[in-house]
Amino acid sequence: MKSRKNLMLLMLAIVVVVMGIWVIQLFQGTMPFVDRGTMKFAETLKDSPFYEPFQFVTNFGSSFFLYPFVGTVTVLLFIWFRHYLPALVFGGGVCLTHKLNTWIKELVMRERPSLSVHLNAEGYSFPSGHAMVSMVCYGLLAYFITRKIQSERMILFVQISFTVLIFLIGISRYVLYVHYLTDILAGFFIGYFILVGLIYLYEFIRTKRTQT
Repeated sequence: MKSRKNLMLLMLAIVVVVMGIWVIQLFQGTMPFVDRGTMKFAETLKDSPFYEPFQFVTNFGSSFFLYPFVGTVTVLLFIWFRHYLPALVFGGGVCLTHKLNTWIKELVMRERPSLSVHLNAEGYSFPSGHAMVSMVCYGLLAYFITRKIQSERMILFVQISFTVLIFLIGISRYVLYVHYLTDILAGFFIGYFILVGLIYLYEFIRTKRTQT
């Protein structure tokens, strides 16, 4: 347990340093090396067979889908667990993640490679809201679903399925050329640590509640 915690802290430190370098470069008006090496490839994907499927996948991380989805799942979690805590952590966690994403975007003020109302790609670019919010939303949903499943195979299936979905939603923003690759990576990184933090918070509150 201690070694896992140390590993998490090391990963967090590395991510903070890397993203700090990216943010400094963006404030200086310099494009991060990762984006310079990958943006040309993203431009060529617009005419590829991958473009239309990713147009569909990206919808699962768009606000017009997530707003009613999060509201519905919040209610269902309250009914399923017969307690407010899972619903509060899920609904509140996703909403706070969205607010944090908006705040960081307003702070960094990075312009997108391209704008598209149809693809829910307006406003600033860093970090990707699709990657960041989807990580928390679908990550928490997978966590709460697996708490109600006994079969190890089904647990693994749920975890893999949601991991693939999160990855595809995030990378769709690169394929559709409405985000740079560093936007998506930053969204994944920040979203992941928020996800872990929310799960620890839920477990801490649940443990304290059962002890009283």
